[in-house]
Amino acid sequence: MAKLSEPSPELETPAPTRRFRVIANARAGTVLEAGADTFSRRLEAAFEAVGCRAEVELVQPRELRERLQAAVADEAVIPVIAGGDGSINGALPVLTGCKRPVGVLPLGTVNVLGRDLGLTGTVEQQIATLCQGEPVSMDLGSVDGHLFHSISGMGFFSLMARQREYARRRFPFSRLVAFLFAATRAILFTRPIRIEMEIAGERRQVEADAVLVTVNQFDGAEWRRSRLDGGEFEVHILDTGGLLSRSKAAISMLTGSWRDSGNLISLTGTAVTITRRDKRRGHVTFDGEVERRASPFAYRLLPGALRVIAARSHET
Repeated sequence: MAKLSEPSPELETPAPTRRFRVIANARAGTVLEAGADTFSRRLEAAFEAVGCRAEVELVQPRELRERLQAAVADEAVIPVIAGGDGSINGALPVLTGCKRPVGVLPLGTVNVLGRDLGLTGTVEQQIATLCQGEPVSMDLGSVDGHLFHSISGMGFFSLMARQREYARRRFPFSRLVAFLFAATRAILFTRPIRIEMEIAGERRQVEADAVLVTVNQFDGAEWRRSRLDGGEFEVHILDTGGLLSRSKAAISMLTGSWRDSGNLISLTGTAVTITRRDKRRGHVTFDGEVERRASPFAYRLLPGALRVIAARSHET
């Protein structure tokens, strides 16, 4: 009886090429520095180099949602939003409606979410991660229907975000100079806020320089989350102590010793409500984007609301 031969490797069916559609913020600093045409070609070449295909659309910020919605509707492609944390924040209502994993290409200054997904290094390295990565589930936060993926803050943090936007326009030639300028002004001009907060069934009244609400806990020194699906908020309260304490707190955040700060209190819970006791409308940030809103701010967690491609699984 004849022996069946092993199938020849040449006859094996090749895996289908993964197709991406990248919707990029044309006003992102990385795009402006490179130039639109050069940047588009760079992205397309980087995808091709790792065996994937990509259509790249550079659009104005006001058009991001519409074009991303079209990418989500095309089931033949993997939709990717390219921009900073704020651009990704604005795209969340569209991304959460996608029934398949989505991609993120971080092009901002801080890139909190990008780092947590393992999307670091050059644009080429980040694209290689997208092509070779795996989908993970991540929680989102919501305040009266406004979604955020990483951080919401008030006090020092909201002033820092406003000053950063001003500094970007004043110092377009250097992100570092703009950041230092914004941080200095935020330290000098922050004023304490009096709030009432309810978390984990406990109610407390505090006077603080800053309040930061994060989706899941930040670990270690570098403000990174080892899990994106931990199912909780972490709230950081920087007690008021004047200019000196704010300066020390800012330095501790940059040096990685922020967890040991004597002026910082951290709490965890699945829901948080914050009310300004002065009853005024106040500035609050969502992933670096600033809004002026009246309290109370009712933070609610949306577990596993998004499937996104990461360098490695955060699910343990």
